[in-house]
Amino acid sequence: MKEELIDVLDENGIKTGEVLSRKEVHKKGLWHRIIVVAIINDKNEILIQQRSDNKDKNPGKWDISVTGHLSAGQDSLTAATREISEEVSVSLGYSVEVKDFRFMFSYRKEEKVNEDHYDRQFYDFFILRQNGLTTDNIKFQSSEVQNIKFVSISELNEMREKNILVPREECYNELANYLFRI
Repeated sequence: MKEELIDVLDENGIKTGEVLSRKEVHKKGLWHRIIVVAIINDKNEILIQQRSDNKDKNPGKWDISVTGHLSAGQDSLTAATREISEEVSVSLGYSVEVKDFRFMFSYRKEEKVNEDHYDRQFYDFFILRQNGLTTDNIKFQSSEVQNIKFVSISELNEMREKNILVPREECYNELANYLFRI
């Protein structure tokens, strides 16, 4: 499998011009960008995915709809559409387009996962509303995801309390605010 190449960023989120493998970026603890997308159906339920038990970080935990690294040269919206097509493909007869995404905010976070994996990441959080979406018309990549389901914001908050979600407090808080406003 070809190693994914990503752009290295400085502490302000600006590209340095250096492009390294994902593994090398994490090993060296270099800044890079991630996208996080919450997919919401017409019942205001959030699609969540259970990460594969084979993942090196947060195996088996439930996570927001779609997350992923930006490949070298990509912008956040392009990465978001790519990740959706890779991880969760919707078989509704239409494709997700850049104009469908609502940018919510960006934040940065540092975390030491283990001796060979240090996350220094800028996160771009988006919401994607898709009417008519159910788990029956979604196919997911089994190497990345072992299960999917839709949950209400109160169910998501219960899962937060039980500590069975990937820690993305900034995104969950913004999602709760967004769903409360509509």
